[in-house]
Amino acid sequence: MFTGLIEALGTIADTRIDQDGVGRWMTIRAPFAGELSLGESVSVNGTCLTVVELMPDAFSVQVSPTTLNITTLGHLKAGQRVNLERSVTPATRLGGHWVLGHVDTRGTVLAVVPEGDAHHITVQYPDEFQRWVLPQGSMTLDGISLTIVDRAPNQVSVTIIPHTWSHTIIHDWAPGTLVNVEFDVLGKYLEHLLDPYAKGGVPHVQS
Repeated sequence: MFTGLIEALGTIADTRIDQDGVGRWMTIRAPFAGELSLGESVSVNGTCLTVVELMPDAFSVQVSPTTLNITTLGHLKAGQRVNLERSVTPATRLGGHWVLGHVDTRGTVLAVVPEGDAHHITVQYPDEFQRWVLPQGSMTLDGISLTIVDRAPNQVSVTIIPHTWSHTIIHDWAPGTLVNVEFDVLGKYLEHLLDPYAKGGVPHVQS
């Protein structure tokens, strides 16, 4: 589990097709690579991945075909920067919101508009996810916990403060950039729990 507060920027050192021919192997240079352990979870652009190999200044992960189909990771190339966050610990301050690293879909940046020292960004996403977008709610874009400031049919707008702009890959975004989108997990669980009642039924509980 993560918070959506980006810990560091990493750089893709190498990306190649896995031995099975369908997955992908990626090596990422990271300032905290020396502190990682094998099997540890790291969020890479909002996608929870497992460390499978360690080097002094980098770590490697394997990306499954399912993850490649849902996320933007299959589009990454050597030299590109990525947002990184290590998983939370019991002592971690939860400054963002609960982020699982389980990407729901890809979104497309429609506009990046500067206003003073801030930037307003509009992202489009598939229609079927609109029910999870709430005014002033939380969502995650490329692993960054953001507050929704405006919404329209299958579009959402967020405001980026200077710190987030300079410490994440958001300043690399432009219209047409694909981003990983994870909607607030609390809304998903509530929908799942209340859905039987909304359909007029009563869930069956086994004794």
